[in-house]
Amino acid sequence: MATLTLAIVIVFCIGYFCIAIESVTKVNKAAIALLMFVCCWTLFMLDPTISEEVAEAVGQGSLSHDGIAQFVSTLIERHLGSTATTLFFLMGAMTIVELVDQNGGFNFVRDTLHTKSKRALLWRIAFMTFILSAILDNLTTSIVMIMILRKLVSDKKDRLVYAALVVIAANSGGAFSPIGDVTTIMLWNKGLITAAGVISEIFIPSLVSMVIPAYILSLSLKGDLTFTATQAQTVGASDLTTWQRKAVFFIGVGGLVFVPIFKSITHLPPFVGILLVLGVLWTVTEVFYANLKEKEERGAMQKRVSTMLSRIDMSTILFFLGILMAVACLETIGVLTMLGKGLDVAFKGNHYLVTGIIGVLSSIVDNVPLVAGCMGMYPVAEVGDMAVDGVFWQLLAYCAGVGGSMLIIGSAAGVVVMGLEKITFGWYMKHITWIAFVGYLAGIVCYWALRTFIFAA
Repeated sequence: MATLTLAIVIVFCIGYFCIAIESVTKVNKAAIALLMFVCCWTLFMLDPTISEEVAEAVGQGSLSHDGIAQFVSTLIERHLGSTATTLFFLMGAMTIVELVDQNGGFNFVRDTLHTKSKRALLWRIAFMTFILSAILDNLTTSIVMIMILRKLVSDKKDRLVYAALVVIAANSGGAFSPIGDVTTIMLWNKGLITAAGVISEIFIPSLVSMVIPAYILSLSLKGDLTFTATQAQTVGASDLTTWQRKAVFFIGVGGLVFVPIFKSITHLPPFVGILLVLGVLWTVTEVFYANLKEKEERGAMQKRVSTMLSRIDMSTILFFLGILMAVACLETIGVLTMLGKGLDVAFKGNHYLVTGIIGVLSSIVDNVPLVAGCMGMYPVAEVGDMAVDGVFWQLLAYCAGVGGSMLIIGSAAGVVVMGLEKITFGWYMKHITWIAFVGYLAGIVCYWALRTFIFAA
């Protein structure tokens, strides 16, 4: 490994470590992520030819010194564009969910989940998150469930347990659905897995990977929930009529369900669908509020989209930006591909070990470039484990999705919950990581048993 490449990896590891000890240093993780982003790409600019893509362009003799700089700038902008699609999706989904919530749209959902028993609530949250993440996606589902949890659980310590379960259940639910996670969407669009194949063979392992951690976490919850007067109130009852609140709910949540359909029809990125839903919902709520009396309208201003946009948690957005762009640098210099090839050599022929380790790695770095690297490294075979819906590709979908639950920054759902509930890296690693790992391994064993004794027959 070249010295400069090693330096970039070291900078990434130091930044990652500083994010992990945020509770000790008291330095916001977004600041560290942005420094990682800038430092990695600055080091890269010292010798851009460490990237095969840049080296190939230089080798053709078509780039001057200024041309190399322009080429690298274009490369960064390309990665930034890819990252921005995630950021705009996140911002749009957060605003839609907050808008529905502030206008009372989730009142009846909250009432459906409402129970005095802490353990009963845990199981209701687990299964609803699991199902919703397969229909919507794990990122949007996590935002919705955290908003609902805030209305049901006042105790911060208990809510952290529920929030951790939301991360696990959202990632598990997204793993068996072709539209539930970015990585499954990638594999599905590439034709490496089919919708029927991944649902029929990954559903039970994904369910196992959620149920076992949920059971372990339920042992730490005892007694009944306590409710504050604020929680018991119905949101927005005086601002909008009942049918208007229902309209906001069905446009918002129905729109989120429509996003994957919109993508399959138009082939546009998911964030375009999210912005479409936001635009429609924004217009509808503005019409509703335009008909309010002057006194009511002053109170309702806090629930309008223009006000909510100013309250977006920018530190979470900037953390996303920094960490994804830092990982993009590792992808550009070929470190992730090199790592994948090393795994293939070390465990050649054992797809369970290779994909299992990839799943563990996906909890450390973003699973999207890992899966993208695997898709480029391994050719699709006509028959066998590497064929369409073969063991390797289905396990990759499962491991890359569920493996992200082992660390709080290992998935988009985890990062969002981390920002919304202020969960520290250390707390999650101490209390949740081993539980998620147990569920992860149980799912792999379950898949092996199904593939060996049932589907093989």
